[in-house]
Amino acid sequence: MVANNSGGEKSLSYGKTDRYVQNLEVILSDGNSCVLEPLALAGLEEKKRLETFEGKVYRETHDLIKANYDLIQRAKPDVSKNSAGYALWNVEHDGMFDLTKIFVGSQGTLGLITKIKLGLIKPKKYSKLLVIFLNDLKPLGDLVNEVMKFKPESFESYDDKTLRLALKFFPRLKGYFWKFLPEFWMLLTGGIPKLVLLAEITDDNESEVDRILKDLEQAVHSRFKVRTHITSSQAEAQKYWAVRRESFNLLRNHVGNEHTAPFIDDVIVHVDQLPEFLPRLNDLISQYKGLMYTIAGHAGDANFHIIPLMDFRKEENRRAIPELSEKVYDLVISLKGSITAEHNDGLIRTPYLEKMYGREVVELFKKTKEIFDPLNIFNPGKKVMVPKEQAYIKEHILQS
Repeated sequence: MVANNSGGEKSLSYGKTDRYVQNLEVILSDGNSCVLEPLALAGLEEKKRLETFEGKVYRETHDLIKANYDLIQRAKPDVSKNSAGYALWNVEHDGMFDLTKIFVGSQGTLGLITKIKLGLIKPKKYSKLLVIFLNDLKPLGDLVNEVMKFKPESFESYDDKTLRLALKFFPRLKGYFWKFLPEFWMLLTGGIPKLVLLAEITDDNESEVDRILKDLEQAVHSRFKVRTHITSSQAEAQKYWAVRRESFNLLRNHVGNEHTAPFIDDVIVHVDQLPEFLPRLNDLISQYKGLMYTIAGHAGDANFHIIPLMDFRKEENRRAIPELSEKVYDLVISLKGSITAEHNDGLIRTPYLEKMYGREVVELFKKTKEIFDPLNIFNPGKKVMVPKEQAYIKEHILQS
């Protein structure tokens, strides 16, 4: 989670992993251990005076950020979550200099993490859902903004393809048959929604949860005239959570010779752009005939996971991966989004960092990598990629 700077359902309320990292014990590329933590000016200057590799890292990173401060700040993605690149824009914050901010989310490319000190949050005692069935995506942006006024702890979604898949496989696998009867009826009558949204309200007072849910449902009904349902128990809520959380496994385990290929699975845009973004995304993917896919994700911050199913025995499917990636990321970047909100770059998204940030910023990522890992021994090919690594990736996609 720290290496990826992971997010999830609760990120909407609590933010991502980097917010809770208080310090890291790491092994740098000289083989020595050091502790990274927020430093005031005096502490930073003390580190810079060290006649060690650690001191060199602090000196050169501080110089890099200072010399390129405006460029770095302009590069910061204007979205609620981002795991693409190195978060150089977060190193200086609240009067502190904090190298944990680039180590978190670095995917093991800067050194080895051996100890982590994390802050924790106490969960609320009570949780219930307002389930919203949306047949038309046009009001989605306004609907999300309306729901967000009620401060849901999480706000999730999954599309009609995910629901159809769940109705096909999930009831008999998990014993949920009777609980899914209303959804079966929707399917039979032709009224299956394009998107199911789950707004979770939590509090330490159950009466307060019920009050907020009733007010929320009334607000949604009065503005959008959509079908809704308030869950009455954790057991009932679990039915909807199961579809959202298990959609990837359903695809992976139950569709013949096709395999999940989550190469475009973690894009994020702005909430107001959802009515434009989702139809355009569907149009792009639908150009590839026979490519089955589902869309699920975090509606509250417009972060979606697109999971295509592909038969890798077919050359046209293998070749579609870089081609479709290019098209989807062009769309996301045109909307000033990020190509990865939570899952990070890895081998499959690193080649598109220059498309997202531009060459100047990617050069700063390369210099950051060189400062920490001059021999390129830590997880090469992720975050920063040389041409031979890029060729390796393309070759192995085509041969998989």
